[in-house]
Amino acid sequence: MITLPASMRVFERGWLSSNNVFFIDDARTALVDSGYATHAPQTLALVRQALASERNERTLDLIVNTHLHSDHCGGNALLQSNFVCETLIPQTEADAVREWDEDRLTFRATGQTCDRFGFTGTIAPGATLELGGLDWSVLGAPGHDPHSLMLYCAEERLLISADALWENGFGVIFPELEGESGFAEQRAVLDLIATLDVRAVIPGHGAPFTDVSKALDIAFSRIDYLRADPVRNAKNALKVLIVFKLMELRSMPVSELLPLVEKAGAMRAAAALLSDDRPGLVHKYLAELAASGVLRMEGETVSVV
Repeated sequence: MITLPASMRVFERGWLSSNNVFFIDDARTALVDSGYATHAPQTLALVRQALASERNERTLDLIVNTHLHSDHCGGNALLQSNFVCETLIPQTEADAVREWDEDRLTFRATGQTCDRFGFTGTIAPGATLELGGLDWSVLGAPGHDPHSLMLYCAEERLLISADALWENGFGVIFPELEGESGFAEQRAVLDLIATLDVRAVIPGHGAPFTDVSKALDIAFSRIDYLRADPVRNAKNALKVLIVFKLMELRSMPVSELLPLVEKAGAMRAAAALLSDDRPGLVHKYLAELAASGVLRMEGETVSVV
């Protein structure tokens, strides 16, 4: 049983939407990460429910994004249309959001969607945020995403790790798909986490956990496994992106999935590292995912189980 401060609660969401962390104190309310666009109404409902539990009428004052993958910021726009709230994003993403460059923001590259949102400020490693009456240090967490951040509260020994550390791994190392460095950065982030005094981790996906040493051992083993053969990262990335899209749509004709793999930059880059026969590769991975019970094939239509 993980004991969290009374001013803090975690909305555990699943894999299509990232977890959300809600803070409330006398000064303000805040939400760290807002889930995927198709789950935005659910995110709004969760926030409204949390606000309604307070005796005094409250509103959402602040959104904080650890990074701008669509499953972490897809609820921003709906929340902003319902509350007059500030929004803080990673400093290095400011120009991309201001210009709404969907290629730089990875939405097109992953074949995912995100409604346009604005921001009122930025955060960067070295900053401190007051959330729930507690000081949270902003830590850089490149690897999964070059702009990703974590939040660490030394007083409560809590880490909001986003996709830098899960109980059984971490997020896809996307920079490596495009020939950029990512494995070394991910290992450095794990090294950083190992230096922190952490009693519990709130990951971007999955339940909060306390066995940080075990999670780090798994993550170190996995990064070494991926670095030994980068094709492994590409295979994992393509499968993850296919499953994510199918989780969003529930079902999809294979005839529509194949063009998406060609169009979406991250999917195309991953496939290019694996085979010259893209259609054959996609059919092979769909068969593997179906055999493992993740997907179901019905003729030429694939759906999530």
